[in-house]
Amino acid sequence: MTEFQENARAAEAAMRAVFEPTPLQRNDHLSERYGAEILLKREDLSPVRSYKLRGAFNAMRKVLAARPDTATFVCASAGNHAQGVAYMCRHFGVKGVIFMPVTTPQQKIGKTEKFGGDAVAIRLTGDYFDDTLAAAQAYCAQVGGHFLSPFDDEDVIEGQASVAVEIEAQLGGMPDRLILPVGGGGLSAGVRSYVGARAALTLVEPAGGACLGAALAAGEPVRLRHVNTFADGAAVAQIGARTFARLADMDPSAAMVIEEDRLCTTMLEMLNIEGIVLEPAGALAVDALKDMADVIRGKTVVCVTSGGNFDFERLPEVKERAQRFSGVKKYFILRMPQRPGALREFLEILGPEDDIARFEYLKKSARNFGSVLIGIETTRPENFAPILARLDAAGFEYRDITRDEVLAEFLI
Repeated sequence: MTEFQENARAAEAAMRAVFEPTPLQRNDHLSERYGAEILLKREDLSPVRSYKLRGAFNAMRKVLAARPDTATFVCASAGNHAQGVAYMCRHFGVKGVIFMPVTTPQQKIGKTEKFGGDAVAIRLTGDYFDDTLAAAQAYCAQVGGHFLSPFDDEDVIEGQASVAVEIEAQLGGMPDRLILPVGGGGLSAGVRSYVGARAALTLVEPAGGACLGAALAAGEPVRLRHVNTFADGAAVAQIGARTFARLADMDPSAAMVIEEDRLCTTMLEMLNIEGIVLEPAGALAVDALKDMADVIRGKTVVCVTSGGNFDFERLPEVKERAQRFSGVKKYFILRMPQRPGALREFLEILGPEDDIARFEYLKKSARNFGSVLIGIETTRPENFAPILARLDAAGFEYRDITRDEVLAEFLI
């Protein structure tokens, strides 16, 4: 057994004074679909509904053991890391100062305050995370506190590895394959370092934050020029230096990228069929199964559902994205003749399974033709082919903007 494995087991044992192991559950629905033994490691059922408290616990435990007089812990986060740090500050009875962007939703601020109680103070600073991080690090240096990185810290990596320690104990050994999300790399680096060659590993990241793939291609951590924050639990601009050092020699084919809209179909499926609430990053491992049917058939596979901190105010957006990806909802800019009967002609083009989800004139002052934003929702993707054929036959000019990122951002 390596020193890292021993330390990960020690960290997992120490955690039992704070919280129970998260469940490892067989999922009948997924197992039947893929002809495999699919189990979910339910990190979404931890006390803070994500695995982040593991790394926070281990790092704080070690710091306090080495320097018992450490009075203040500082972090910068707008999500799960903040809640994990807050929870552990209250547990250890130490002060925590948590910096969050001014744009952080009130729901996340409230949950962090609830977990930390009187032990934490929240400071809203900066519109963007880089500004928040800089302010947190400057404050930490000023007060002589200890800065808790969300992932790029050896003790945090070691703490996140406790996920794999629990899986091994609960399963009585290692599965054939482990599938888990990757953002900054704390969880994936820890699990890989503990598991070694005893199980195949698939790491999954969102398309809008594929920093592991970029680092593997470049041979070093690189900063992404743009990050889509929809899957905010895994949308990181640059993977950590320490975490990448533990992942740099992996086969690039073991890293998968999932489109955010596709991720929404899995979130809705797990909610509607299984009653499991997953945040976007928490659904990454389950969604990856869609591309692995041949690889996993007959195997024992563990998917780490890494988090369930989902604000239900986002549910309409998730449904919208899922419909667009599934092809049952499309948006068009239609050039509508400004004459009596034109709208009726358009409506008669629609079939019995088609519905107008949105109708909005974009240029109300037009005299001969008006540009109209139209959203059409139907029951089956194949219904759109005859709709478009009838539009062409009727002489309507239109443009499909469903997958046009620039126009969709402003109009949809």
